[in-house]
Amino acid sequence: MGYNSPSRRDGTASGPPATKGARTMQHHPEILGPPGTLLVIIDVQERINAVMADQVHLPRITVLHRAFTTLGLPVLVTEQYPKGLGPTVPELARLLDAPPLVKDTFSCARDEAFLGALERHRPHRVVVTGIEAHVCVAQTVLDLLHAGYQVQVPHDAVRSRRKADMKWALRRLHAAGAVVTSTESALFELLDSCTSPHFKAVSALVKELPVGKGQGART
Repeated sequence: MGYNSPSRRDGTASGPPATKGARTMQHHPEILGPPGTLLVIIDVQERINAVMADQVHLPRITVLHRAFTTLGLPVLVTEQYPKGLGPTVPELARLLDAPPLVKDTFSCARDEAFLGALERHRPHRVVVTGIEAHVCVAQTVLDLLHAGYQVQVPHDAVRSRRKADMKWALRRLHAAGAVVTSTESALFELLDSCTSPHFKAVSALVKELPVGKGQGART
């Protein structure tokens, strides 16, 4: 169904501005694009990860990491007090090219090593994943928003021990200005087109995402 342009009071047509022959239009600013996008994976460590409400987030975080690597985009991984919470889970640790950034602050954005890495990559957009949604993830997202970054949070790539905590954290972050999205949405936004040279590799990763009851089934 095409755009139905209503008339103004003076009889002239209203509607979107003329494109003067342009064949495309600019992306909405909330749509991810490869240049200037960075992935953050927060504190997916053995002891704390084991007590999450479920493990839906884990395969999605690993797929995101692999996709960002395929696309040549930066990834920052953190650990919180590894002596107590354990190391990064093996499923993720085996993918890392560098050791995780160890922090004491709940917000990654208040850690000097993290801020230094962020400044080196100079992203405009940050995709934030990890645990727990209502503590380290939430505080990081809020601080990044305050610093002027566009932040996206895939709802299926964050978790808390209690589902209610995650639900209210996502609502709070959305209200604060974060884009609450999904892993699959983020991946296809980064591809932009089926003509992307990375389309086959990333779409194959999408097919690895669990599908089924309670798993964020695709329809």
